[in-house]
Amino acid sequence: MSLPSLSAVRAFVLDVDGVLTDGTLLALNSGEQARTFHIRDGYAIRHAVAKGYRIVVISGREEEGVRRRLESLDVHDIYLGVADKMKIFNNYINIHRLDPMYIAYMGDDMPDVEVMRRCGVAACPNDAAADVVAISNYIATLPGGRGAVRELIEAVMKAQNTW
Repeated sequence: MSLPSLSAVRAFVLDVDGVLTDGTLLALNSGEQARTFHIRDGYAIRHAVAKGYRIVVISGREEEGVRRRLESLDVHDIYLGVADKMKIFNNYINIHRLDPMYIAYMGDDMPDVEVMRRCGVAACPNDAAADVVAISNYIATLPGGRGAVRELIEAVMKAQNTW
């Protein structure tokens, strides 16, 4: 991807499972479904927020542990349990008057494709579903939950001299 595309990014929209996590769910006896997050992704998210970038998370699953993790990273635009990602995305950009061409969306599977096609940067981890890889113009060298989000955020911020 050329640097001018990354230089335009002002906001990041992220999926959770398969992007911020490796997609593994641990089904606990309590009924909770635990996930693991990579600490470097967390650092990059917090750093981007501190530098004024918008971080938005849209996920199909609703888990309180995920919300708490994101809030601990100073992410406030959290949409969990979402059935229609495009509807949430459109509402968000309309409310905040954002041009999708200035947004990088990182997804990994079919529920992300429609929104990814609207964004200036369609990004995915290197282990994303084949259909997602095919439409992505930024493919991380790392898999989901293992630093792919950090890689994207760092690339954008370095292109803008804000890292």
